Amino acid sequence: MNSKILSNTIILSALLLVTSLHAQAADLSVQVLDQAGNPLSNAVVYLETSVKSAVKSTTEANVDQKNKQFSPIVSVVQVGTSVNFPNKDSVRHHVYSFSPAKTFELKLYSGVPAKPVVFDKPGTVILGCNIHDNMLAYIHIVDTPYFGKTDVNGMVKLTDLPIGQHTLKAWHYATVKENFVSEQKVTVRSNDTVSIKLETHN
Repeated sequence: MNSKILSNTIILSALLLVTSLHAQAADLSVQVLDQAGNPLSNAVVYLETSVKSAVKSTTEANVDQKNKQFSPIVSVVQVGTSVNFPNKDSVRHHVYSFSPAKTFELKLYSGVPAKPVVFDKPGTVILGCNIHDNMLAYIHIVDTPYFGKTDVNGMVKLTDLPIGQHTLKAWHYATVKENFVSEQKVTVRSNDTVSIKLETHN
């Protein structure tokens, strides 16, 4: 076979494969509510699946310190993500976590630490500052590329999900049961919408 024809055949086959895989993907809109039916912002929602995926999330993230507060208050990252902790205040901070998912300490510093912190296993990490006790934030680490965080309406859209039955999970820092993760089976078929209720502190 002519090498040019062979090359074109390979390219066409690859394009058909990508198109086929994309056709087997769907989006899922999720709304997270509290026990009274009010929308919950900053809830972490993620889909766990047995389907192998080459999809990777962003490998770096930032948690800023500004006006003696962490920003954002909630972050969600995939296992293996490197997180930077830029200090944008004029005072020094001492960032730490004693959480089993990641124990670390960034002693008194200004600016940006020399190395980011790599979050290498799933779980919830609670952040604090050893100098400013009112500073508090959360990083939820997930072992899936399909995740997001709800907006002020309690909504989040998970995109390019594999078709089929999977496990949908949700977490919020204000649940009555500490570190509680809601779990339910969902069938991803098309652009569906599902809701999740979490019991939170008033």
